[in-house]
Amino acid sequence: MPWTRDQRIAVIGCGNANRTDDAAGIEVVKLLKMSPALSERPDVQLLDAGTDGMSVMFAARGCTTLFIVDACWTEAEAGAVFEVPGSKAETQFSPSLNLHEFRWDHALHAGRQIYKEAFPSDVTAYLIEAHSLELGCGLTSDVSRAVALVAQRIEARIMGSAVNEPCREARP
Repeated sequence: MPWTRDQRIAVIGCGNANRTDDAAGIEVVKLLKMSPALSERPDVQLLDAGTDGMSVMFAARGCTTLFIVDACWTEAEAGAVFEVPGSKAETQFSPSLNLHEFRWDHALHAGRQIYKEAFPSDVTAYLIEAHSLELGCGLTSDVSRAVALVAQRIEARIMGSAVNEPCREARP
C-alpha cells in the first residue's frame, strides 16, 4: 500500500566513502537522489550521514518511516542484502569519550528514548555485505549490484510497488 503524502519518509545512507564497500549506504542515497519519481516527493528526505550517528537520530525525528542503509562485515557472501526491522537493529549506546562510536544502531535506540512518539516506529535497515573495507574509492562489483537492488527496493516501497528479489530477513 502506498504511503500518504502527510507521512514523512527518511532514507539515510551510512558509511565511509574512503573505505571501498563501506560506502554502500552512501551510494544507495546517491542513486535515489537521481530518481525522477522521488525528486517530486517533498515528503521524502534523502541523507548521506557518513559515519555520524547523531545525524541519523536528528534526521529521523518527526518522520513516520525510516530506512537506514549501511555496509556490514560478516561471513556472508559479498553483496548479500539483509533486511532488518529497526526494532532488531537498535542497540543501547555505552557512553565513551568518542562520539564517533555513536553509530546509527545507537541512534535508533537513543532517538526512541529521547523523542518518543516523534521518532519513527516504521524502521527498516538494509545491510549490504562488504567484500572489502580497505582504503580506496569505489565499490566492488558484488556490492555495486547490491546497492542497485537496495535502491530499487526502497524506491518501490516508497512508491507502493513490490520488488520480487528476496532479501535475507535475519540480521547477520
